[in-house]
Amino acid sequence: MISIVIADDHGIVRSGLRMLIERQGDMEVVAEADDGVAALETTQALRPDVAVLDVSMPRMTGLQAAREIRAHVPDTRVLLLSMHDDERYFLEGLEAGAAGYVLKRAADTDLIDAVRTVACGRSFLSDDAQRALMDAWLEGGLAEPDDPLTPRELEVVKLIAEAYTNRQIAETLKLAEKTVESHRANVLSKLGMRDRVEIVRYAIRRGLVEP
Repeated sequence: MISIVIADDHGIVRSGLRMLIERQGDMEVVAEADDGVAALETTQALRPDVAVLDVSMPRMTGLQAAREIRAHVPDTRVLLLSMHDDERYFLEGLEAGAAGYVLKRAADTDLIDAVRTVACGRSFLSDDAQRALMDAWLEGGLAEPDDPLTPRELEVVKLIAEAYTNRQIAETLKLAEKTVESHRANVLSKLGMRDRVEIVRYAIRRGLVEP
């Protein structure tokens, strides 16, 4: 039986995914999560075979959660589910350690195959173009996404853009408040910015939050 955690901030999407998955005799949804932080915590607690993560979620994106899951729960395979067929998201998914990338518009036909494929230790992509892109990545033909910020700084940026205070960010990421203040200062320095408004604009351009 393949155990699965589903994470998406839209309840109706989670319900649809659960119905699709639980029609299969060899799959079981063990939990749902409505944002990236909850997805990480749930995956750490339950250690499912596969975590299906929406790319765009509050508090922590699916890409950020994928990186944390791969670091802390390496036996769980991450499958990203996205409405974006933008090359940037795909490349960041690979860099974050995701084993698969399924477009939401193809979920009804691709998701079940994707879950079985990644659960067996292989990689899954929604279409031939992305498969070719992965081949190029594995052969070293594509550069990693270029960003001056560290993964942790990007997590802080997302939460700043979502109007979290330093204390709330510290609680969410389980950091000391002084560490959050240091990350905020580093972000402003690296990006040459002065205030939260500029950080919000950067987060939107970077795809960390919806405009």
